Amino acid sequence: MAIPVPDLDELRAISQNWNLGLHDDELSVYQALIEGALGSYEYVDAMYDASKPAAPERHSYHPANGDNQLGAWYVRCELRESEFGPLTGKTFAIKDNVAVAGIPMMNGSRIVEGYVPTIDATVVTRILAAGGTILGKSACEDLCFSGASHTCATGPIRNPWDTSRTTGGSSGGSGALVAAGEVDMAIAGDQGGSIRMPSAFCGNAGLKPTFGLVPYTGAYPIEWTIDHLGPIARNMADLAAFLTAIAGPDSHDPRQPHAPSGIDYSAGMDVGIDGLRVGVVAEGFGWDGLSDPDSDSLVETAAHRLADAGAIVETVSIPEHRDALHVWNVIATDGAMWQMIRGNGYGMNYRGRFDPEQIEHSHRGWKANAQLASKTLKFVMLCAEHTISHTGGGAYARASNVRPQINAAVDAALADYDVLCYPTLPFPATKIPSSDAPIDEYVARALEMIPNTAVSNVTGNPDLTIPVAAGNGMPVGMSIVGKQWDEALLIRVGRAYEKLVGGFALSPMAQAGTGN
Repeated sequence: MAIPVPDLDELRAISQNWNLGLHDDELSVYQALIEGALGSYEYVDAMYDASKPAAPERHSYHPANGDNQLGAWYVRCELRESEFGPLTGKTFAIKDNVAVAGIPMMNGSRIVEGYVPTIDATVVTRILAAGGTILGKSACEDLCFSGASHTCATGPIRNPWDTSRTTGGSSGGSGALVAAGEVDMAIAGDQGGSIRMPSAFCGNAGLKPTFGLVPYTGAYPIEWTIDHLGPIARNMADLAAFLTAIAGPDSHDPRQPHAPSGIDYSAGMDVGIDGLRVGVVAEGFGWDGLSDPDSDSLVETAAHRLADAGAIVETVSIPEHRDALHVWNVIATDGAMWQMIRGNGYGMNYRGRFDPEQIEHSHRGWKANAQLASKTLKFVMLCAEHTISHTGGGAYARASNVRPQINAAVDAALADYDVLCYPTLPFPATKIPSSDAPIDEYVARALEMIPNTAVSNVTGNPDLTIPVAAGNGMPVGMSIVGKQWDEALLIRVGRAYEKLVGGFALSPMAQAGTGN
């Protein structure tokens, strides 16, 4: 994209904005210097255009219209590139913040609407190489900044257990489609719980992997240090096979210097948990004004039921668990403003693969459609612009500097226990608010459920949610947290519980085969 030479009015405005104290005769000199510098920008554009790979030919997609009663699909397609592999015969939805070349991507937002990626995200490449079939893009929340499912620009996403209720967000479409039996598995994203929240609300198993285990390359970022991709499935066997296919470093994601590769997460899944030490985190229960006593009781019962499989289950106190929400609030608010909104998704200052076309599309989208952003996004923008204008980023820096305190506390608990357990969410799925709900109600319903899920985004630890109750009401999920890179152990624990209860309950839609 050719960048024009600035005129004196533009340079004068920049000088005044930054209080540079430049006069017009000085600005004329700088104008000539800038004109010379722009030659490098044009040179790099030519290099990029010459090296950019050709986009795959994919035209067999269509909007999700009449066959979309849950509002969970954004675009339907059918992509298959290999007849053989560990995922052969399995169907997948891809969260619509993840690039599938040639297939429109909206990221739940009028800001991004109309963008068509030209390169597959790494996880998409790996699903197709492993024999999986992609059936479409799952709808998600507006730029993924919501833990409920009412901020998506195409309309609310509905829970297959009760269509008046939220699926959770921001990967609401992924959670709903798996729970409804529309697909076997789905890619989801997670910055504050967005794999685990829709999994827990919809009765699925969902895993936020260790930070960096699954490449984020090709997914629309929110904040570099909390961005994760991971799997949602209806059972542990599918979840393990899915993670095996997508985990491990690629050459484009700088978050992965220590990520292991080549692990079969299905191996040893049925070894059992005899003698395993389980710590039930006291601070994960009883959130004032939030926690549903029945949900707390169901999760506590489920955790202690692991003793029936031979585990040693004890209560443990981690006071810093309650601190993590506040650390996350600052990092997610100021960090998202700096990277996702000001930086049009990617920001700068790291060595990884960028999507310049997506950045420029978002830049134009903010100029044209900012007024169409969700109330939740507008809250984040107003709050962050205020805090950044007062601290210049100092608040974010302080949150980052106290972050290791949370890690140290979780690590200390995991030195005594193999895994930690607590409710994934404080309450079951709530009613979807109306589009004209008061701002405070709209925002509260979008963000109120994250106090337990945010902890593992702060620390980067792997966090698996499994359904521990369903059938007589709405699903309830239990989080199982482990040491960094110890996903295999979490899957063993999840599998042990699944066997104890005879399998996870299916939603009425999945049982009847009526989800669409």
